[in-house]
Amino acid sequence: MRLFVGTVLFMLLASPLHAQKGKPAFTEPETRQAAPGTPAPHETNPQDQLFVELAAMSGLAEVQLAELASGKSQNGEVKDFAALMIDDHGKANRELATLAKAARLRVPDAPSPEHKVAYMELKGLDGGAFDVAYMRNQLQEHQKAAILLEWEINAGQYAALQRFASQTLPVVLRHLEMAQKVKASLAQTASR
Repeated sequence: MRLFVGTVLFMLLASPLHAQKGKPAFTEPETRQAAPGTPAPHETNPQDQLFVELAAMSGLAEVQLAELASGKSQNGEVKDFAALMIDDHGKANRELATLAKAARLRVPDAPSPEHKVAYMELKGLDGGAFDVAYMRNQLQEHQKAAILLEWEINAGQYAALQRFASQTLPVVLRHLEMAQKVKASLAQTASR
């Protein structure tokens, strides 16, 4: 997981965002402009593409992991959380894909290699060990998702994606709070 966070941070820091600090709205030199310093409607920047790639891979992984949890977990709270992840992230995945296609941005159709590794690790666990590991994963993934959404809100250029990020952030923060409560409940149950 640390490798993934490090990779995301490197990609963010190495992005053209830093090379474009002096340009309004962080626009690329070849971005069409409606007026000086104002990108033409429906223009994207590299941050928008990176956001779509990372958010789509994460969203796909969320659904896959939740489906795994629905089948493996025997804990009602974990199963309820997983069902909510399937619904909420499935809806967000569809909305993101629609927005990205309208902006002519590539949408990944599979989770990242890091997410695939996490899936295989969780798949090998059972019972309480699975529940704890799944909820730990969910805490980490939702923390990363919140950071990614905030980054798009602040560094993105495509208004529809920024609105999507603004509307999705409270949902992700609510998921994070729920994951913390379920993980705490699992810890209480284990200590009895």
